[in-house]
Amino acid sequence: MCKYEQLEVMNLDQISSSIQDTYTNFVLNKVNESCLRIAVITGEYRWHYHETCDEMFIVIEGELFIDFQDRPTVSLKPHDVITIPKGVIHRTRALQRTVNLCFEHLDGDTVFIDESAL
Repeated sequence: MCKYEQLEVMNLDQISSSIQDTYTNFVLNKVNESCLRIAVITGEYRWHYHETCDEMFIVIEGELFIDFQDRPTVSLKPHDVITIPKGVIHRTRALQRTVNLCFEHLDGDTVFIDESAL
């Protein structure tokens, strides 16, 4: 389910400033078989990977850290972009309120990892 319909104007500053939760992630809109999500995070998300699709992050506010199972952590600041290929185990976290956009397949799957297995 999309929050906004096609041909409806979205203002990312207004949307992000209206979110008061420490974590939320929802679909703003879809484009063909992909979707644009907005996520607000303070803290950390669970370790996971996507079995069938890549995932692109664009930070619009704050600093997003992405930890990987087998490579160094990356830090994304506003206007930084990274694409994580399918199958790569990762988690996102933020020390302060961080807002990011995520492009992924609309029917993308998320496989959670037992942290004790890492």
